[in-house]
Amino acid sequence: MFGFRDAFQLDIYHDAPGARPRHIRAATIIAIRWVAIAGQLATILFVHFVLGYRTPLAICLAAVAASAALNLFLLRRYRSGAEMRRRDTLFSLGFDAVQLALLLGLTGGLQNPFAALLLAPVTVSASTLPGRHTLWLGLFVAGLVTLLALAHLPLPGPAPALPPMYLFASWVAILVGVGFVSAYVARVASEQRRMLQALAAVEATLRREQQVSAVGALAAAAAHELGTPLATITLVAKELCRDLPPDTEAAEDAALISSQAERCREILAELAARPSDDAGDRFYPISISALIQNIADERKPADIEFRIVRRPIADDAGGDPRIARTPELVNGLANILSNALQFARTKVTAEVAWSRRNVSVTVVDDGPGFPADLLRRIGEPYISTRTHRDGHMGLGLFIARTLLENSGARLKFANRPGAGAEVVASWSRPALEVTAEERS
Repeated sequence: MFGFRDAFQLDIYHDAPGARPRHIRAATIIAIRWVAIAGQLATILFVHFVLGYRTPLAICLAAVAASAALNLFLLRRYRSGAEMRRRDTLFSLGFDAVQLALLLGLTGGLQNPFAALLLAPVTVSASTLPGRHTLWLGLFVAGLVTLLALAHLPLPGPAPALPPMYLFASWVAILVGVGFVSAYVARVASEQRRMLQALAAVEATLRREQQVSAVGALAAAAAHELGTPLATITLVAKELCRDLPPDTEAAEDAALISSQAERCREILAELAARPSDDAGDRFYPISISALIQNIADERKPADIEFRIVRRPIADDAGGDPRIARTPELVNGLANILSNALQFARTKVTAEVAWSRRNVSVTVVDDGPGFPADLLRRIGEPYISTRTHRDGHMGLGLFIARTLLENSGARLKFANRPGAGAEVVASWSRPALEVTAEERS
């Protein structure tokens, strides 16, 4: 009857990726309030003129007009869909609670079935404002509910008087609803924000890797394109060196041009060179064992031993699978290895096993292992799987799981008795491996 605010999805601004939402668009608040005003006005007029129930029409219409006046004020204050400040949002929600409580007080108080709509302002606050704001608003609404239980006009129409016990139960139910709904919505909104922050971290990781790949591909293309004109410059500079009289300034300049051109050719040759498997270049196919070794070499602490084991599962399994260094694979495997190297006591072992149909990578460390009560939740954001370290946010395995599953992997987390944590990633070999045609 008097509010529809909780029937819409709110458009919330974030200060930064993963930050707690601080603002809600003024246009959202204004649009929802117009709908509420229309509903309130239609209900009041229907009850008074169509059903013939006597209501304090002038005061009810004045309350609706006050809500419309607030909307017009907000329209003027916030133009072009600007976001509302937290204080203004809290005031706006408090005004909605007071206006609704006034209408309820004029039309039966807690006997009015629309009294449950007093939960709406607190629900919106729980999903958009900090906890202390929601706490104050919840206490304020609780006070309004208590006031409605003690003082209100009769319910319009030939409604029988309800027993005091029913009114007391309604009062308790609304107070419990304010507490429960606000706490539940705040928790759900918090989890959603944490998930958004974690996904933002994954996207940032992929974006950085893609930028590096793009720069490398551009460098290789530039080396190829510049090779011919640079060779021409080198040839002309050498001819000038032969033709110009020695011990002259022009001859020295020609020699300098020739030497610098040769240096440029060497630099371009390094950029365009196709490295071997062991070099682990990010732009060409590489064996999965070499990729893991390169990642571990970049991240291994001096006091941790790293060992890689290559194990073909069958005689006809072929050689070590060759894969493309995609951002998903590189960063996913890097996060798993970094996690193992961070928590290992003395050593980490990576076993690469393959057949003609499947490829698996098993990473085992001799650290404390995963807590048994968290094993089922590993891979969720902000789950700290082992002892906290400085800067440890619980995102590493979430990023690894997200990236590797995007590459087609299946992940399993477990503990080995006496050996620490174990992470197994497995793929279908045909989907993972780079074919001979793709290599050429």
